[in-house]
Amino acid sequence: MEVFQDHCVLATRDPLGLLALQVVPLSQPATTSTLQLPPWACAIETKRAGLTDSGWLEFLLSSPVHPPVLYRYSPREYRLLLQEDTEEHRTPQEYHTTRLEAPSQDGTMVPLTLFHRPMLEELRSAPLLVHVYGAYGMDLNMDFSPDRRLLLEDGWALAYCHVRGGGERGLGWHRQGRMEGKLRGVEDLAACIHRLYDLGVSRPSLTAITARSAGAVLVGALCNLHPHLIRAVTLQAPFLDVLGTMQEPSLPLTLEERGEWGDPMSDPCQRDTIASYCPCHNITPQHYPSMLLTAYIEDNRVPVAGVQKYEERLQEAIHTHLNGHPVSESEPTPSVILDLQPGADHFGPGDFELSLSESARQLAFLHTELGLNQQKTKNRRK
Repeated sequence: MEVFQDHCVLATRDPLGLLALQVVPLSQPATTSTLQLPPWACAIETKRAGLTDSGWLEFLLSSPVHPPVLYRYSPREYRLLLQEDTEEHRTPQEYHTTRLEAPSQDGTMVPLTLFHRPMLEELRSAPLLVHVYGAYGMDLNMDFSPDRRLLLEDGWALAYCHVRGGGERGLGWHRQGRMEGKLRGVEDLAACIHRLYDLGVSRPSLTAITARSAGAVLVGALCNLHPHLIRAVTLQAPFLDVLGTMQEPSLPLTLEERGEWGDPMSDPCQRDTIASYCPCHNITPQHYPSMLLTAYIEDNRVPVAGVQKYEERLQEAIHTHLNGHPVSESEPTPSVILDLQPGADHFGPGDFELSLSESARQLAFLHTELGLNQQKTKNRRK
């Protein structure tokens, strides 16, 4: 919200995630007006607050595949101007932003944002990267990412699942997906992926999912419940041992995060709930997607020991499953890689070169596990 001169300007988001500016004249609040922002915009950031002299509000609009673009808005003139109109900032016409909803298991409609270059009906053979968070009432990160734009230009479809537990639809959306409702976020995630497949977007053998921190809880639970939905997973600073962590009060965030996950120490019902979805607690001998787990030695939020425990149990379960089931094209041997990074905290490497190297490893992993390198080689030979 910004207040300057005699107007109040609020950024709003409709149920599908479309951004708008709601303008309230302080002298006549009953005459509130709404200005719809470009449909591709997913994130807004005020650049200069309170420009009382000029009467213009400046802000940046962006999306995961659109770099920040500067806009100016005059509430008195009800005018929105694109301040920077260069080739670098223009939105390519072939970049499509599709807003969807997926019916979850209990009938709740879950918003889903899809970025793609080919038309929707041409995405059956496109690799798909699914993003999710769904915790602490925080929106899924929709800021610009050069990596994501690179994938889009290379023919990928990018899906952002705004599941319960996040903040996309207000406090109630968060409440429905925390503590005893945490499994709803997993159901929402599965529903989003099924919705994409039903629309003809990609297929399981070409689908990967990525998350970081608490978002890994939903991904890990999904892999236990629906391992055939996806082929590969990349997780950064992943929270995977929920039950073990929440039973260790000496860890830095255990006590203050009981409002999100519950208190398994004093409430048996809450312990049973956590045990029902905890990724580390529910690993079983079965087929799993390939996984790249990136953990940081100096992470004081997600203990590295929990990630190591998860990786060890997962390797054991995969080995047990493979002993009784032959490898096939539909169930190739999964790769599980634990990438332990020294000198970085929960938010990853601070050094630019190290950050680039980490991104390169993740992209290489995805291309390898989805068989995209082989496909490109075949295409070059034709």
